[in-house]
Amino acid sequence: MHFDLLIRNGTCVTPWGEEAANVGISGGRIATLSASSADTADQVIDASGLHVLPGLIDSHVHLRDPGDATVETLGTGTRAAVLGGIATLFDMPNTNPPIVDQERLDWKRGYAEQQSFCDIGLYIAGAKTNIGELAHLESEPGVCAIKVFAGSSTASLLVEDDEHLEKLMRAGRRRIAYHSEDEYRLQARKPMFSRGMPHRSHMEWRDEECAFLGTRRLMALARKTGRPAHILHVSTAEELSYLRDYRDVATVEVLVNHLTQVAPECYDTLKGFGVMNPPIRGERHREASWAAVRDGIVDTIGSDHAPHSRSAKEQPWPDCPAGLTGVQTLVPVMLDHVNAGRLSLSRMVDLMAAGPARVYGLVGKGRLAAGYDADFTLVDMKAKRTIEDAWIVSPCGWTPFAGKKITGWPVATIVRGHTVMRDDEVQGAPIGRLARFAS
Repeated sequence: MHFDLLIRNGTCVTPWGEEAANVGISGGRIATLSASSADTADQVIDASGLHVLPGLIDSHVHLRDPGDATVETLGTGTRAAVLGGIATLFDMPNTNPPIVDQERLDWKRGYAEQQSFCDIGLYIAGAKTNIGELAHLESEPGVCAIKVFAGSSTASLLVEDDEHLEKLMRAGRRRIAYHSEDEYRLQARKPMFSRGMPHRSHMEWRDEECAFLGTRRLMALARKTGRPAHILHVSTAEELSYLRDYRDVATVEVLVNHLTQVAPECYDTLKGFGVMNPPIRGERHREASWAAVRDGIVDTIGSDHAPHSRSAKEQPWPDCPAGLTGVQTLVPVMLDHVNAGRLSLSRMVDLMAAGPARVYGLVGKGRLAAGYDADFTLVDMKAKRTIEDAWIVSPCGWTPFAGKKITGWPVATIVRGHTVMRDDEVQGAPIGRLARFAS
């Protein structure tokens, strides 16, 4: 049989385990995992010594476009994604202007398919002003979810009160993704802090109770309305323990930062380049995050890639904006955790491919199986590298993981049968398309 592409001799991470397999691709989809030695193809990739993963997904990315092109664009951000082994990403809506209505969504969809190197899903921002439109907007092609900022946002997107949160939950039926911090506690505690205080003050202001209170309120409303919720960047031991009892209505994301970095040391070392929301917390919370990964409480792992310029991040606290780069470094850092024995490669694939597909209703992606999109992340589990600022292609040009030594590295990214990255080089022009979601 003749294929468009054959991936031979790799160790494939399938839903049923790791096995040696020869993958045949036709028409942008997986045709077989058992191609024979006699089969031919227009292109053959010898994956000897490599692991073949389903194309990995970063379901939490801020590409800042429209916004400030000197910090990030959709083109540079998706270029960073494929260099880091990401085949699909979901882009957040708090751009300038934000993606809140049909007109802006229509523009963003056309723009994304012109600029993106990987496939892409788009969030719609849920706001007090567009609740009546959300049931329609969430079912539009390419929309991965409604995103609600229940704390820590600009006034136009902030939905902090129970009345509007409940109305929003009753508008539509798909799972809503939440930034969960309690805005009332944030504002009440703000006068306790002042400009120029140590950067570690960030985690003291936005303390554990701020996050836990926000999540408790959202869970009460989710149960009341029956609307499923995806709680983004869960950062505290208290939340993770609490969410065990809400699996009927809630799924859980943790970030690579909360699994990797520890406060207060990260603030002393990184200063403003360690400031994000929710904050990086102490070792107790990192240990709880890993325990939740092992117990199956965590459904997805993301980067929350949210770049800012160097000059902005160098400002005194709290003038330095919250947000870190991450889409290019997510896969290498997670592969290093696999090699350190903190999770298996199969569990990583579950959290970064099958998990996002399940949570968001992503169609045709997330696993190696016949009929699925021919998305692959090829990784060398023995490669040793050091993450450096010079490798980062986002225009802001920095990473909070600079200097980190890594074992395990993505060597190729394939999207619908197109090789878009090979050996640290982006291949060809943008070929990304809007991802498909079950409505």
